[in-house]
Amino acid sequence: MAAPDIAIHSRPNVLAAAAAARLVTRLVDLQAAGNTPKVVLTGGGVGIAMLEQIRATVARDAVDWGRVEFYWGDERFLPPGDPERNETQARAALLDHVRVDPDKVFPMGADTGSGPGGADAAAEEYAALLARASRPEDHGPVPSFDIVLLGMGPEGHTASVFPHSPAVYETERAVVAVHGCPKPPPTRVSLTLPSIRRAAEVWIIATGEGKAAAVAMALGGAGEVAIPVAAAQGRRRTRWLLDRAAASKLPRDLVPAIA
Repeated sequence: MAAPDIAIHSRPNVLAAAAAARLVTRLVDLQAAGNTPKVVLTGGGVGIAMLEQIRATVARDAVDWGRVEFYWGDERFLPPGDPERNETQARAALLDHVRVDPDKVFPMGADTGSGPGGADAAAEEYAALLARASRPEDHGPVPSFDIVLLGMGPEGHTASVFPHSPAVYETERAVVAVHGCPKPPPTRVSLTLPSIRRAAEVWIIATGEGKAAAVAMALGGAGEVAIPVAAAQGRRRTRWLLDRAAASKLPRDLVPAIA
C-alpha cells in the first residue's frame, strides 16, 4: 500500500469545506470515467459538516447523485430515525437534499424493538447485502469501495472498532456487532478492518488536539490492536485530512504546508 497522503488545514471548518471539495471532485472524476461511485459514509462532527458543505455549494450539481451508491462504515444501533444515528444525520445534512436513488442508499439496520441482541442480526444482514453487491472482479465478500470516509477517536478507534476489542481481532467477517462500546451508545454495527482495506481509497478525517497523540501513533507505525485506525488503509490511497490541532504531534518531516 502506498504511503499516506497528509493534508493539514488551519481550522475544522476549513477542513470540512476542503474535504467536501475533494469528495465532489473525486465523484465527478469517477462518473466521467463511466463508473458508479461506491462511497462509505461516516458520522461525527466533521464528517457530517463535510456533507453539509457539499449541500451548500453549487458544485454539488456537478455530481449525478442518482449514480452514487452510499454505504455506512458503522452505525449506532438505535431506533429508526433516532437523531444520533449516522444515517439520520447524513440524510439531514445531504442525502435528503439531492436526487439520490433510494435503491442505491444502503443504511445499516436499526433497533426495531429487539434491543442490543438485534445488532448481531443487523450485522449479518449487512454482510449479506455487501456480499450481494460484490462483483466477481472485487475478489471478496464486499464491494471494492471507491472511497471509505472515516473519523477516529482520541484513543485511536475508527468506525466502531475500538482498541483491544473483539472487533479489532476479526479477520473473517465483513461486518460485526459491537457490544459494550466505551462511548455511548454501547451497541453498534461496524465494518471490520479487512472490509475497510478493500477500498481503493480511505480518507481519515480528524480534528482537535485530543486526537493528536493517536494521529501521531497511527502515522508512526503503531499496531492495529492498540490503535485500530493505523490499519485503516486503502489499496491505492490513504488520505489523512487533519486540522492544525490534530496534526500538532506529528514529526516535522510528516507535516506538509498548512492550508
